[in-house]
Amino acid sequence: MTDEQLQAWVEEISLRSFGLPFRHEARFNRRLRSTGGRYFMKSHHIEINPAQLAAFGMEEVEKIIKHELCHYHLHIMGKGYRHRDSDFKALLSRVGGSRYCQSLPGDQGRKSLPYRYKLQCTSCGMEYLRKRRINPQRYRCGKCSGTLRLSSYEQSGRN
Repeated sequence: MTDEQLQAWVEEISLRSFGLPFRHEARFNRRLRSTGGRYFMKSHHIEINPAQLAAFGMEEVEKIIKHELCHYHLHIMGKGYRHRDSDFKALLSRVGGSRYCQSLPGDQGRKSLPYRYKLQCTSCGMEYLRKRRINPQRYRCGKCSGTLRLSSYEQSGRN
């Protein structure tokens, strides 16, 4: 599917589901990784992740488009367009958009990173596993208040 076809599809969904025209630009963005789509408040453009279309098909992407169109129309009308707003939640359920997009197959994401760092107390030997590197001089052991030493951590052959 091309950007022009996506533009026509978004305009058609907007008229059919919302009864309002979409007068801005819709395009694919291959760099999107953890999200199905994006709405830009300043330009009112919408970007869609093409990997969602390849993995889950047009039905799932239509739900993502409806989600982004909820942001679009509510923002233009001056109503609550954020995920936490009741206006957004009500409109999303009325038009049948998805609240969250599905995870792409093979996409590990940030949540599945193995522990890469180990902090060890020099006094009692207590170990703390961390995914991100931190400065051990800024922290103390929660058990005995001893100083911590940082080392890399190998988890079952993975780093």
